[in-house]
Amino acid sequence: MSSSKDHDAIIHFPILIGDIGGTNARFAILMDAYAQPKEFPVLATADFETIEEAIQTKILDKTSIQPRSAIFAIAGPVDSDEIHLTNCPWIVRPKQMIKDFFLDDVIVLNDFEAQALAAASLDTEHRHAIGGGKIEHHASRVVLGPGTGLGVAGLVYSRHSWIPVPGEGGHTDLGPRTDRDFAIFPHLKRIGGRVSAEQILCGSGLVNLYTAICKADGQAPVFSAPHEVTAAGLDGADPVASEALSLFATYLGRVAGDLALVFMARGGVFLAGGIVQKIIPVLEKPAFRAAFEDKAPHGALLKTMPTFVVTHPLAALFGLASYARTPIRFGVATEGRRWRA
Repeated sequence: MSSSKDHDAIIHFPILIGDIGGTNARFAILMDAYAQPKEFPVLATADFETIEEAIQTKILDKTSIQPRSAIFAIAGPVDSDEIHLTNCPWIVRPKQMIKDFFLDDVIVLNDFEAQALAAASLDTEHRHAIGGGKIEHHASRVVLGPGTGLGVAGLVYSRHSWIPVPGEGGHTDLGPRTDRDFAIFPHLKRIGGRVSAEQILCGSGLVNLYTAICKADGQAPVFSAPHEVTAAGLDGADPVASEALSLFATYLGRVAGDLALVFMARGGVFLAGGIVQKIIPVLEKPAFRAAFEDKAPHGALLKTMPTFVVTHPLAALFGLASYARTPIRFGVATEGRRWRA
């Protein structure tokens, strides 16, 4: 395992990049610093016993290109030579990959770290503005995304580099404020006796919220899956589902506003993932930005900070590709996360 300072180190092309989540894995190969990534079909992690099997059969066996390096973004902590993924039985073993795939080196980052890398250079085509505010060049940014869990990362500009700051911000507390909140929160499923942001702001969290509303109102839940709640809420077919989506947007706004204050995110707050892309019509209603800006005594400051939905279909891969092309542009800490042959 490398402990050298790799900030300006060369990463040898071709480079295999991969965004590995709990459900799906996305791969591409970057031939050089100027080429567009050669993308491969999205893989379901459950279809393969190991990540090595997936890479060999669906990537390397489908191309004549032999990667020299690999950069992966994974949903899980990178803390040893055997990296266990959250919500997926795959284990990433960089040393074994170097041996099996004849690689020079392997770098493993956090999945939302890759999303933060993407936020450094997303163009207007790949971000949908929600509300007002204007991006300040080289100002700090925040990325958060409800998905299987709630991913959070910051992006700070210092010493001519973008520095991603991964963390576990999705596990901060989320408490009630309004009378309606106080009626609903006693019925939410808790973790360790508390309600964390992730208990509400993720796929299963949306169902948790919907079910709690039903219980607060003395109704029997009709839906049990996130996509069902989302669909019924968006088309107005079910008033409880509609309220669940509205409150989801409100609570997302509160958490996003908190994180914007922590990072002084004058460069913008970026909402990532499939859930927020599906509920853009809900986020465009007043509730999200109102909750985001309701941070007395700093409401005026929050009004100046822009918020966006990331619409790039492969944002994490885009972030990894940006880093792979010009690593010197990013202050990515690779100590303990880079392995060499």
